Amino acid sequence: MNTILAPIDFSDATSSVIEAATTLARALRAKIVLAHVIRPATVVTEFGPVLEGLASAAEYSAVENLGHWKTELRNDGLDVEASQLYGDPAACICDEARRISADYIVIGSHGHRALYDLIMGGTASQLLRKAPCPVLIVPVMELIRPAPDIPAARAEKIPS
Repeated sequence: MNTILAPIDFSDATSSVIEAATTLARALRAKIVLAHVIRPATVVTEFGPVLEGLASAAEYSAVENLGHWKTELRNDGLDVEASQLYGDPAACICDEARRISADYIVIGSHGHRALYDLIMGGTASQLLRKAPCPVLIVPVMELIRPAPDIPAARAEKIPS
């Protein structure tokens, strides 16, 4: 059986990623493994306990969201598992893909420009270089804004 790893971050990209992973899973009769990565916060401040409490709340929320998507997809008749990962997103996703012998990774693009990816190194860009299997990047259409319409130039006769 094929396995599709679908990393999700509960942003606007999540629905598009799940839709693409579901379509691929149905076509291949594959299992979907949903994954969410929590990047541990480095706390160097007197507000450390407060920030750690916020991190715990975010982790609890992530577990609930993963459970929600897992239940929805199972109710749709799909074979689904879910994983909560901790660390650098690209490294965690690659490690998880190896661990589960993923045949595909389906991940969303947040529509950043090339300069952002060059400077920051987007997760999807890193996966294209490092993943142990093919990567399908799903564009998030509602985040991609078309250029504004520019009215055509009008020719007007200038009075002499």
